[in-house]
Amino acid sequence: MENAVSVKNLTVKFDKMPVLNQLSLELKKGEIVGLIGPSGAGKSTFINALLGMVKPDIGEIKIFGKEIPNRQIMAKIGFMAQSDALFTELTGRQNLEFFGSLQGISKKDLAEKMIKSAQIVNLTADLDKRISGYSGGMKRRLSLAIALTADAPLILLDEPTVGIDPELRRDIWDELREQAAKGKAILVTTHVMDEAERCNQVLLLRDGKFVAQGTPVELKTQYDATSIEEVFIKAGQELERSKNMGVDK
Repeated sequence: MENAVSVKNLTVKFDKMPVLNQLSLELKKGEIVGLIGPSGAGKSTFINALLGMVKPDIGEIKIFGKEIPNRQIMAKIGFMAQSDALFTELTGRQNLEFFGSLQGISKKDLAEKMIKSAQIVNLTADLDKRISGYSGGMKRRLSLAIALTADAPLILLDEPTVGIDPELRRDIWDELREQAAKGKAILVTTHVMDEAERCNQVLLLRDGKFVAQGTPVELKTQYDATSIEEVFIKAGQELERSKNMGVDK
């Protein structure tokens, strides 16, 4: 499969301290990669670097063969941020229309795609309500609908299921698998370990480094674990032991 994203030796520093340290990743078309890690590990910074919002100090990022930042490539990315960036004085429908137009979607196609994405996140009945009246969970669902409406070949989702009930979370993952089956590449950051089990590949980011990387089965075998949550715990313990011994893993 062709690479949608290629990251080589990515290092990002804030105040001369590395927040991301020599990260490399290949995300292929038709693949879902889950990025997990504790708060402050650098997951959102990594997503922002892929979007060209954070400049690497070292390393290279290419999306569909083009080096980032690249304005034309942005039209090929469906993005959901960790914090909802919505116009609260507008309705859900108006937000979808606005962000869809930024992606260059025609009015005819946009109407159809809006309906589908709203159904996926169970917001159809609330589209004509102002965002100011939405709950936190509804705002997350609308942000996800905006990312899916773009119908882009690369989808970057930063904590997409926070505040969403388990039944709808299952439906969203069914849709993500369907999108991947169509050849789209998807990168998801999450704190929910059972969601990581649903990914083709899992990356564990701690202290700015990928300390574990592979399929869920490979990682559970490597760490003699029965779940990705157990892998997360054991990998963290191993990292702390190596730090205490003065070993830079």
